[in-house]
Amino acid sequence: MVRIAFTGGSGKAGQQVIPYLLSKGHTVVNLDLVDFPQPPPPDKPYPVYTYRCDLTDAGQVFSALTGLFSMDEYTLPDDPQQRATGGYLGVPDVVIHFAAYARNMIVPDVETFRGNTISTYNIIEVACKLGVPKIMIASSETTYGVCFAQGDSDYHSFPLEEDYAVDPMDTYALSKLCGEQTARAFARRFGTANGGKGIDIYALRIGNVMSPQNYTQDFPKFLMDLPSRKRNAWSYIDARDLGQICDLAIKKSGLGFQIFNATNTTSTSLIPTAELLRITSPNTKITREMLEDEAPLSNRKIREVLGFKDTPEWHWKEMLKQGGVDLEKLREELVAKLK
Repeated sequence: MVRIAFTGGSGKAGQQVIPYLLSKGHTVVNLDLVDFPQPPPPDKPYPVYTYRCDLTDAGQVFSALTGLFSMDEYTLPDDPQQRATGGYLGVPDVVIHFAAYARNMIVPDVETFRGNTISTYNIIEVACKLGVPKIMIASSETTYGVCFAQGDSDYHSFPLEEDYAVDPMDTYALSKLCGEQTARAFARRFGTANGGKGIDIYALRIGNVMSPQNYTQDFPKFLMDLPSRKRNAWSYIDARDLGQICDLAIKKSGLGFQIFNATNTTSTSLIPTAELLRITSPNTKITREMLEDEAPLSNRKIREVLGFKDTPEWHWKEMLKQGGVDLEKLREELVAKLK
């Protein structure tokens, strides 16, 4: 059993990721400003306790990461040695930091930057100094510079991989890049911690997150309007598969600091990727051969290093079929539209 402190678990991604982690036998405590939503009766509530915590306050972060995981843990026998380490069961085995202002224009830009960068710094610093061996932070597809660019902007090249020269112009993406650099610095600083094993910090450049209800609501419009998905590089991540990625990252240790594109494998298009890019991005170079339906925001590294595989029943095509959407009819309409 792995004990996980998860920040921002009450958000869109966390509502799917945490149940996935629970299904794998992990124990999770949520650090957020609102409680983790529970399913309506007769379903059983999730065993997730929420600390209402301001993550820009380092003291609150320290207190939460050294606290109990649930009210039930008050029934455990008092152990002075464990109590001396900050909690009956000690610090978490893993910290997953998803909490953030999730885009621009929720609050003024200066607050987006302040909140996202300081909370990430606090989480990483406290976790490292407590000796947490595995930390994950949510970075973003926006770091590739097009999602929140002003006007129509082109990517430098395809596919988008982790060694891409990221150059965003917006505040949200900039805050995520600062988070990546913070993670890199602390991984280097604490590289000999944890009994000489070092500390792993993985930054997940998360794609456009899709919850189950998003498929039939949003995808038919996306599929018929090719330019509309350019800002997301015609890529996505099922929120439940994001849970799988987190679970795989928990199990893979010894990598130090790493950046991973956290996306599904295939593009959000009814036509082959080569044709899609020829139509929408004729001036953008292709740096390697791509699979027929490969997502331009590539997850090749996470497949090769962590062993990620898309869950077939959660693939966007399967989800649309389950929702009664006629994909062949949509494809015919799109082809006719493109002529």
